[in-house]
Amino acid sequence: MESGHLAQVTEKRMMLFSGSGYQDQAERIANKLDVELGDIELTKFKNGEMYARFGESVRGADLFLVQSLCEPVNQNLMELLIMIDAAKRASAKRIVAVIPWYAYSRQDRKTKPREPITARLVANLIQTAGADRVMTMDLHVGQIEGFFHFPVDHLTAMHTFVDYFTERDFRDADDAVVVAPDTGEAKVAQKLSEHLNLPWAIMGKTRHEAGQSEVTHVIGEVEGKRVIMIDDIIDTAGTLCNAAGRLIESEGATEVSAAGTHGVFSGPAYERIQDSALKEVIVTDTLPLKEDQPQSKIQTLTIAPILASAIHNVFTDASVSEVFMGENQLF
Repeated sequence: MESGHLAQVTEKRMMLFSGSGYQDQAERIANKLDVELGDIELTKFKNGEMYARFGESVRGADLFLVQSLCEPVNQNLMELLIMIDAAKRASAKRIVAVIPWYAYSRQDRKTKPREPITARLVANLIQTAGADRVMTMDLHVGQIEGFFHFPVDHLTAMHTFVDYFTERDFRDADDAVVVAPDTGEAKVAQKLSEHLNLPWAIMGKTRHEAGQSEVTHVIGEVEGKRVIMIDDIIDTAGTLCNAAGRLIESEGATEVSAAGTHGVFSGPAYERIQDSALKEVIVTDTLPLKEDQPQSKIQTLTIAPILASAIHNVFTDASVSEVFMGENQLF
């Protein structure tokens, strides 16, 4: 041996673990990667404190911890932080937090005095816990990437939606249009329209004190057309349902579909969608649906192939931008 030292060759290892937030999603990612989810004990003490312990050695491995910050949000966030800390103390070589739904992303700046910037706080917590990288889907605003001091893989579901609507004969159709439900989604509506080779329009609205929005006008031609409304987050669904009614009743649209990456669906969202003029609502599986709610109008597309490809490319040090053709930061 050179200089009398023992040469040791270690094989690079990838390990995938799931938090308890949305294990079905982690299973889909594992299936795409053709790997088994790692063994981890996740429990909660009687007083509500969280506990995590890896059931196998993670020393020297590249760890990918999958945890969507769905309800209960704060519990799942704390569990992720504890998993990261446990991995760091167990000498994992690299820790990647895979967070399909990044909670608190809408609190990305101060709009009033004495407000927090909670999206930045969450980033600080993840970094302090010991993560080396974050992988996420369609952040509410791209500037959240700048809250981290390490690499962020900001993936997008855009091409998942493009494939869905192409299969349903929207591409190059003379009777279809993409509509942004407000000015904040103009950029992504334009991008979707380019992929589908469709015109696009934008809706103007006013927001009242009670949080309700009212559509005031539409810029663009929607009469006699099938409409696709695109958004990043569908929360209470009030804006989309109101907009769908306006597009059909006042603007002459023949049908309205809505698409959004993150189906938060809080409060009366399920009932609103069910009773609305919307033909269907298409979301991805960054968040689980509530089983006890009406879902006949809701279609779920999986983003497991995108996440699995990104995880594989990070592990092999290949280009991640190839996974989504470089089109991140769309929302």
